[in-house]
Amino acid sequence: DQADIVLRYGVSVTLHEFDALNINSHTLFVDQLPELPSIAVCAVGLMGSQSDSEQTPDAAISVIRSNYEGPVSIMSILANLFEERGEGTLIGISSVAGERGRATNYVYGSAKAGFTTYLSGLRSRLNNKGVHVLTVLPGFVYTKMTKNMVLPPQLTAEPKELAEAIFWATSKNKNVIYFYPIWRLIMLVIKLLPESLFKRLKI
Repeated sequence: DQADIVLRYGVSVTLHEFDALNINSHTLFVDQLPELPSIAVCAVGLMGSQSDSEQTPDAAISVIRSNYEGPVSIMSILANLFEERGEGTLIGISSVAGERGRATNYVYGSAKAGFTTYLSGLRSRLNNKGVHVLTVLPGFVYTKMTKNMVLPPQLTAEPKELAEAIFWATSKNKNVIYFYPIWRLIMLVIKLLPESLFKRLKI
């Protein structure tokens, strides 16, 4: 992949191993980069199994740390450096699963909800500091994480489509994007459902 990008686009590319769960290594990871990037995309996630998370605390903690603690750690380090520099873009890929807790994936959803809230607060903090913070709520995407799931084609994005949407949103200084836009309406309806009804749906 590295060689392909170099040949295809004629740019310099370096690869660096990153462990989202080893938060003590994050500062060193950033310090050892050839240069501080102008744009950083956090695409870290672990869905795990809801049943495993319910029965095994370690499984739940792994999901929570992968989707919240690790991303917040690295984004916080970069945010401070970007703020000091006075420019940069931070992009966090969260999930519509964080919009409301559902019986079928509430551990994963709760971690993503935390990350979405973190990004919102970070965006407010860095407003007028020259740093743009974009929250991406993509809905379903064809990735390794979803390969064993039966997904509705009309609501599921290809990674390249999502990348193009993120590029567009970054160029337009958008704050939050859904992909596809219909997800905004879907999640609005879900959030407006009364709790007495929602808890019986078990979706």
